Amino acid sequence: MQRNSFYIVFLTIFLTLGNQKIYSQELPTNKETFPAKNQSNTTLTKAEVSEKAADTIKKDSIIKKKKLLESKIKRKAVDYEKLDQKKKQITLYNQAEVYYQDIELKSGIIVIDYEKDEIYAGRIKDSTGKYTQLPVFKQGANVVEPDSIRFNFKTKKALVWNSRTDQGEFKVKAAITKKENDSVYFMKGARFTTSKDVDNPEYYFQTNKVKLVPGKKVVVGLTNMVIADVPTPIALPFAFFPMTETSKSGIIVPTYTDSALRGFSLQNGGYYFALSDSYDLSILGDYYTNGSYGLRFETTYGKRYRFNGNLNFRFENLITSERGYPDYSKSTIYNLQWSHSKDSKSNPNSRFSASVNLGSSTYFRQSLNQVNIGSNLNNSLSSSISYSKTFNSVPQVNLSLTATHSQNTNTEEINMTLPTLQLSVDRIFPFAPKDGVKKGFFKNINLQYNLRGENRVQTTDSLFFKPEMFRNLQTGFQHSIPLSTNFKVFKYFSATTALNYNEVWYFKTINKNFDPVQNEVITREVNGFDAFRTYSFTAGLGTTVYGTFNFGKDKKIQSIRHVVRPNITYSYAPSFERYYDTYNIDGSGTMQTQYTRFEGGIFGAPGLNMSNNIGFNLSNTFEAKVTERDSTKTEPKKIMLLNNLNFGTSYDITADSLRWSPMRVSGGTQLLNQKMNVNFAATLDPYAINNAGRRINTWNIDNGGSLFRMTSANMVINYSFASTDFDGSAKKNTQGNRNGGREDDLFGTNTDLSNRRQSQFNEDEDGEQNKESTELFKYKLPWDMNFAYSLTYSNNSREKTITGNSVMVSINTVLTPKWKVGVSTGYDFVQNGVTFTQFRFERDLLSWRMDFNWVPFGDNPTWGFFIGIKSGVLSDIKWDKRSLPDRVVN
Repeated sequence: MQRNSFYIVFLTIFLTLGNQKIYSQELPTNKETFPAKNQSNTTLTKAEVSEKAADTIKKDSIIKKKKLLESKIKRKAVDYEKLDQKKKQITLYNQAEVYYQDIELKSGIIVIDYEKDEIYAGRIKDSTGKYTQLPVFKQGANVVEPDSIRFNFKTKKALVWNSRTDQGEFKVKAAITKKENDSVYFMKGARFTTSKDVDNPEYYFQTNKVKLVPGKKVVVGLTNMVIADVPTPIALPFAFFPMTETSKSGIIVPTYTDSALRGFSLQNGGYYFALSDSYDLSILGDYYTNGSYGLRFETTYGKRYRFNGNLNFRFENLITSERGYPDYSKSTIYNLQWSHSKDSKSNPNSRFSASVNLGSSTYFRQSLNQVNIGSNLNNSLSSSISYSKTFNSVPQVNLSLTATHSQNTNTEEINMTLPTLQLSVDRIFPFAPKDGVKKGFFKNINLQYNLRGENRVQTTDSLFFKPEMFRNLQTGFQHSIPLSTNFKVFKYFSATTALNYNEVWYFKTINKNFDPVQNEVITREVNGFDAFRTYSFTAGLGTTVYGTFNFGKDKKIQSIRHVVRPNITYSYAPSFERYYDTYNIDGSGTMQTQYTRFEGGIFGAPGLNMSNNIGFNLSNTFEAKVTERDSTKTEPKKIMLLNNLNFGTSYDITADSLRWSPMRVSGGTQLLNQKMNVNFAATLDPYAINNAGRRINTWNIDNGGSLFRMTSANMVINYSFASTDFDGSAKKNTQGNRNGGREDDLFGTNTDLSNRRQSQFNEDEDGEQNKESTELFKYKLPWDMNFAYSLTYSNNSREKTITGNSVMVSINTVLTPKWKVGVSTGYDFVQNGVTFTQFRFERDLLSWRMDFNWVPFGDNPTWGFFIGIKSGVLSDIKWDKRSLPDRVVN
């Protein structure tokens, strides 16, 4: 209805079906002259008449009209197409349709009155007397579905009864709509809603005066909110609704809340800046009556087929209690999160990515806007920013720059690399032909070159990015050239050998001397370039052995297959004693203690003692063939019994005693249709210990014990399963995982207080579920369950103690199509107490969503209630009440 659509439709049908009379004037064609009078009443010859006629036609002929139709028109009707010359009307009846360019008009009846210059489209009655086939007018993306339409194609004005149209997220229905021109409509008796059913919505905004500019804005007069056809006291004297598919800047209404420690507050209020189609900015703030406040800057950016990302910075000034009280405290916390990814298709040889999460160690324990126990319990934050480029030369060269950050939130220690340079040259086979198989010892000889340079700094939370932080900056470069080859031995054994050369450059070393004045050893830093060089040799021999145990095709277990991969490695590194010096530790003058000036370097120091070790490793896998329960299948079913069962130890040839290292045993498998993951590990020491708990050079079996002494063991079981018709098991706690928590809900769901429209279960932001259901009550309740069990055993000094024994479980179920319930809890058998527990309830109210979550006890007891409209355009219409946990100030 934004263009003269009905005018075009009418003229087209009119010219197609109506009687058209064409008038023309022909000149005589005979060769004789005929009398013609000019202004002087003289007789003209034939030639003169022809010349005169030509001049007359040239001056008085009708001007050609502009082409009316730009494309073909199509029309049809099921019952009939009727032309009434007396009434000057064309009627299309029953499933009448008219198509022209991007215009579609469908209705039960379409009547064109070319005497009154009007077109009418309306409903028709079926056999039961019910009105059907409502008009549907579509032009481009605009769709109007009224009861009837009346349009005058001369004045270009229209009246529409009970129009239904979509404007952005709004659905609009008006009793009478008047089309003033192509871009302005006036409505009377209109309602606005985001409900799917505009004729029977669960809520709407009722108004009598509306001015609508399609795709741009809606201006209304007195507006009243109606819920379940009951008017509410919520009313506005006037309102403005932006109607656009692009983002618009605007105010973000804050949420009122209160806290026992900080008083009343307004949270998450601010302004949204729609800066462009490629990026935006949100500025949010919190203010508490005791003086606490918070600021957040959030931006999302992206360029199609190039890159996308988001950046969030949060700062909070926290004041607890009141000045003068013993529990008064003041602190500032902050957090920076940046995520960036580059589309690989934009430049396959160049890559840039970022995943940053850094800030105050206490941020997730004290933040006013994060409620996530997984992030609260997390004791580490990490970040990485990397750029890499591949040079397609021969050989290929790879270059990367990476800045990393790791932070322990318990000890508040921070380690950073600013940045790390890595350069590698692809393998070179100097003795292999350019075109041919690399087979044998000499043809497989290859070498590489690797360069690694780092600027590494270790600091604390309180000194982060302060001048003191960079005083401990360490810089170094490591060059490595591995020369290796592989070949077959006795046909069934694979052998590998490698000679490794390393060179390390440092720009800061140390010097130790005894200071008689202070009567202690003083360690001084020495600035300047220094380097050391080392080399080592490694070799390995391994094979694969397959064994099958057949029990018969008529058995339940037909066969078991055992795959064994034994491997023996030898490593040798000489002593680099030349890099070691001695110093006097007590002023006696005897230089007896050795040290190296490269101690504490980021790439380590050269070894003082010769290393000469033999390593043994045995890897096993077990799988079985079992008879299928389905008798129609001819092939047996393969199942994995053990994904891996590994044994590893080493023998030190040069050691005087305790030559065998403890054996490490690890394994894992999947059970119950590969839904249960079981992983276990243990450390077995062949040597005994004395009364002080130290290892002695005596076999444990000779000391009255078993062959091996188990010093530690652990087992972890994870099991995720669900009913076949549950649609919530794939829900991932993305933001909680980014904050350092878990992707699953064993520690509850992440709650971002700045966006409470997000569901706690498997729904998108607008509340759309993956699967619709119309049942009033489910006699088979869909559910999902996550289960985790952890057991840790320690026996280093004969303590034989279970240091950890806990179980965690989370369950979600759908009681009815609109009610969802979930719980996360656990139990610690060592501490004899219930672990973190959270209850979740959610009610789908169609256009609205209501939820309640409750943490009843623990260090962070809290509850929250929310009810609001799912649509983003009306996200400020909500009720959000919660009790924030009393944060522990560290």
